[in-house]
Amino acid sequence: MDGGSGCVTKKYKLVLFGDAAVGKTSLVLQFVKGNFSNEPQEATIGVAFQSKIVCLQDSTVKFEIWDTAGSARYQGLAPMYYRGADAALVVFDITNEDSFTKAKTWICTLQTQVKKSIILALAGNKSDLKYHKSVDRQKIQEFVEENDLVFMETSAKSGNNVTNMFLSIATKLVEKEKKALEDQATSSGHNTTSTTNTSTSAAVAADSLDNEGDDMSDGCCCCCVVL
Repeated sequence: MDGGSGCVTKKYKLVLFGDAAVGKTSLVLQFVKGNFSNEPQEATIGVAFQSKIVCLQDSTVKFEIWDTAGSARYQGLAPMYYRGADAALVVFDITNEDSFTKAKTWICTLQTQVKKSIILALAGNKSDLKYHKSVDRQKIQEFVEENDLVFMETSAKSGNNVTNMFLSIATKLVEKEKKALEDQATSSGHNTTSTTNTSTSAAVAADSLDNEGDDMSDGCCCCCVVL
């Protein structure tokens, strides 16, 4: 698919997880539509779907965004949504320590249940309430580094770092795909070289046998066995 600028549009499945009321839906709506409602959001039932196209420097990315419900009664459905996901964004509320604990559990679940190539990201939402922050920054940083996560503090209300969060995930996805293609090309190159070397060796061996045959023909002698 052409993104309109001569670039091929790459399509990726992105799934959001996190406790109820951490602002997952608000983040998605801020990213997709650029707005925030001060009215309380209705709780997501099961999953909500949105899509958004973003342009990077040399790529166009289409996110297919699956916003899952945070309520415990829907968590059993999670495997249906993270199966085949290219990226997952786990969200917690920086003013709610328990939501960070739940976020860590989600990360661990995804690491063990989803394909190894998935990009995992963590968003500490509600940064506009930083004076009410209850999650220790050092704990967050250590967890992010230990698990190699994309991480930002975001605010669905002000829009702070919302677009940057999704752009960072898009960049990671494109980089990982490029590396996979480069590794595949390198591997194919090695296989081609190996095949060529094998063919060359076989040709040299065959040529050597032909030369031996010629020598035997030119210097042939008949041996008679006297009984």
